[in-house]
Amino acid sequence: MLQKNVPLKKYSNYKIGGPASYFCEFSSRGELLDALSEFEKIDPEGKVFVLGNGTNILFSDAGFDGLILKNNIKFITREKDLITVGSGTLIDELTTFCSQNSLSGLEWAGGLPGTVGGGIRGNAGAFLGEMGDKVFRVESLSLQNLKVNVRNGSECKFDYRQSVFKNEGVDEVILSATFKLKKGDQRKIKKETQEKIDYRIDRHPLNLPNIGSTFKNVPVKDVSPEVRSEFEKSIKQDPFPVLPAAKLIIAAGLMGKQVGDAQFSTKHPNFIVNTGNAKAKDVLELVNLAKKEIKSKYDISLEEEIMLV
Repeated sequence: MLQKNVPLKKYSNYKIGGPASYFCEFSSRGELLDALSEFEKIDPEGKVFVLGNGTNILFSDAGFDGLILKNNIKFITREKDLITVGSGTLIDELTTFCSQNSLSGLEWAGGLPGTVGGGIRGNAGAFLGEMGDKVFRVESLSLQNLKVNVRNGSECKFDYRQSVFKNEGVDEVILSATFKLKKGDQRKIKKETQEKIDYRIDRHPLNLPNIGSTFKNVPVKDVSPEVRSEFEKSIKQDPFPVLPAAKLIIAAGLMGKQVGDAQFSTKHPNFIVNTGNAKAKDVLELVNLAKKEIKSKYDISLEEEIMLV
């Protein structure tokens, strides 16, 4: 069931990454348990990482010494205003389903890359919306005892780009999520969803391999009054007042800066794009450069939104 030495660049939106020692795709809880059982016989203490669509992950050039589990649990079911979705389902497939069924609440996610599981883990958000806003229930599997856990929305402890699955050392695989939505006007839902898709096409460098926003936007409360005054016109709601990381990168003179084939995009500088055959080390050099320059110039500690594996 397990494959050996699988190139991770094939499964990364970045087209970057060395080989995984072991790799397996699963489409159900049963297949997941089978893969974990097989790997335990090979390496009882081995590392395990669950992969969604690879849209916010930077894999190491050296690869991953352990088991990569590719999540393909894909389904959508509806019971009135409750929509239950497999964690491997693409967010784009979910928003399409909502539009087709006149369900409102996720219009903001139109065009958002990645899977539902990944979006919940990182509480993905944009346009004043976040995944956690509409989550009713999440079902997950503990990698420690292989038991299924069910949490309601508040128990998931959603925060800015955070959740219990990401921030508290919870070693679990999200299996499914249930969203509580509202019946709405289909034409309005489709229009608002498409507006978000069009915005991303227009503003984001989707023509080149990337893994989305490199850094989190900076909460205004963490910015000095002097810096806040300098960037006053750039402050936006996301969903609380933030200073966009892209504005800081521009002000630091890093837009278009390139190391190897990795580059701060000239279209949206909070995206580091792969212009050819970039390596993880090239991306990391740019990440560290931005953190150093912006800390030095503005006393702001940028925090990565992308995940380093």
